[in-house]
Amino acid sequence: MPDRSTYEPGTPCWADLVTPDVEAATAFYTGLFGWDAEVDSPDGHTMLHLGGRPVTALMPHVAEAPPGTPALWTTYVSVADVEASAAAAVKAGGRLFTGPADAAELGRYALLFDTQNAHIGLWQPGTFHGASLVNEPGAYCWSELAVRDVDAAKAFYGATFGWDGETHPFGPTTYTEWHGPGGPRLGGMLQIDDQGPAEVAPHWMVYFAVADCDTTAARARELGGIVSVAPKDIPTGRFAVLGDPQGGLFSVIRLAAV
Repeated sequence: MPDRSTYEPGTPCWADLVTPDVEAATAFYTGLFGWDAEVDSPDGHTMLHLGGRPVTALMPHVAEAPPGTPALWTTYVSVADVEASAAAAVKAGGRLFTGPADAAELGRYALLFDTQNAHIGLWQPGTFHGASLVNEPGAYCWSELAVRDVDAAKAFYGATFGWDGETHPFGPTTYTEWHGPGGPRLGGMLQIDDQGPAEVAPHWMVYFAVADCDTTAARARELGGIVSVAPKDIPTGRFAVLGDPQGGLFSVIRLAAV
């Protein structure tokens, strides 16, 4: 279902980027995905559209951010009550970073860290529910948690959102899919194993669908970005991990035909 007007509570609904250079990030991402940009606030907050529908946004780092802080993508989960969800996260061992706070009439939000210091956002919709287009080339399609302790993550996100984590074989390794109670897939999780570099911290990775993974990776390089993981085939399609010139990492995937 590419067109979305609402999201059930507990469903990832939005992703955005905080960056030290909104103007440069706008040039990179519009050049990469063909998005249209609209600056909609005095601080430079920029909404990005595809076919007239909002798909993501860019915003500047807060003034207190230390020099050299890289760009960072955030996944937001739709919730019915941001205060209640934030309280559930803290009770489960997480910690609140920002909020809960109002985003004008658009909704209420909070940012938090889970028990392994991966960050995630909460979004209680007002007039804005999230991305209006998903799972199409150029649009958000998936969020994936990378952690060192899968069982601890299952406990935290189960307590916070009511998610169930179903782990199954995935090529030579295993993969966990998040589901709401009795519901569809909501996101994924993989384990950072002992072979992974120690500097790789637990994190949520944002994925955007593309028509051609290899062409997109090459274009990212042309625009001054990096290819952190070269295009490769996985059971769900062909994906790559890319980085923008300000250090923001994200993934792209040509989804396999279902």
